[in-house]
Amino acid sequence: METMLAGKVALVTGASRGIGREIAQQLAAHGAKVIVNYTSSPDKATEVVEAIKQAGGEATAVQADISRITELEQLFQTTLSTYGKLDILVNNAGVMKTQSITEVTEEDFEQQFGINVKGTFFACQQAALHMEPNGRIINFSTSVVGQMFPGYSVYAGTKGAVEQFTRQLAKEFGKKGITINAVAPGPVNTELFTVGKTEQQIEGLRNMNSFGRLGEPDDIAGVVLFLASESSKWVTGQTLRANGGFI
Repeated sequence: METMLAGKVALVTGASRGIGREIAQQLAAHGAKVIVNYTSSPDKATEVVEAIKQAGGEATAVQADISRITELEQLFQTTLSTYGKLDILVNNAGVMKTQSITEVTEEDFEQQFGINVKGTFFACQQAALHMEPNGRIINFSTSVVGQMFPGYSVYAGTKGAVEQFTRQLAKEFGKKGITINAVAPGPVNTELFTVGKTEQQIEGLRNMNSFGRLGEPDDIAGVVLFLASESSKWVTGQTLRANGGFI
C-alpha cells in the first residue's frame, strides 16, 4: 500500500459505484481512511468497503442523502466519531437527467439542484466547520458546461453553480490552508453516463476527444488523488477539465 495519504481521513460522497467507487479505492490505496457514502445501494457500498479492506486499507460505509441537511450533518458527525477528524472531502455524488426544456418537471429540477448544488454547497459548509487545517475539498463539475448539448440545460446549470462557488469559496477556505477545487470530467464509461444513450450517441461522444475513447473512472480518480495530495497545495479555486481533449 502507498503511504502518500497516510494518517488522512477522506469522505467520498456517492462512493458506491462508478467514479466515486474508484476514488474511494485509490484514496485508500494511498493510505487514507475512507468514509464510503451512499444513498440507496448498501450492497454496493459494502462491496467497496470489503475491496478496500482486502487490499489492506480501512473504510466504513455510511448512508446519507446529501440533499437533506440533517442527514448531511449526521454524515459528518459519523465521520468524526468514526475516525476522529476529516482531511479530505470529495463531493462526487450527483444526478443527471437529459431532457428538453418542455419535459423538465419541478421535481426533476429540484432533484438535480438538490443533490448537485445544495448537497455540494452544504457539504462544503460542514467542511468549513469541521475539516482539519490544510485539508482538501474536491467538488465535481462537468465538461458539458463548455458545450451546447440539447437536453443538458438543468444538469449543466447545476454544475455551473458548483464551479462558481468553488471559485468564490477559495479565499474563505484559504485562511485555514484548505484548498478547494473542482474536477470536470468529459464522457466517462459509467452507468450515470451510458444509461439512456444509444450506441450511436456514445460513439459520437467517444470521437469528440483527442483519444477516441470514453474516459474510465481511474482517469478521473487519478486527478482527484493529485488534488487530495500535498502536491496540490498551491492549487485552489480551479476547475480541472479532465476530459481527454473533449473541449
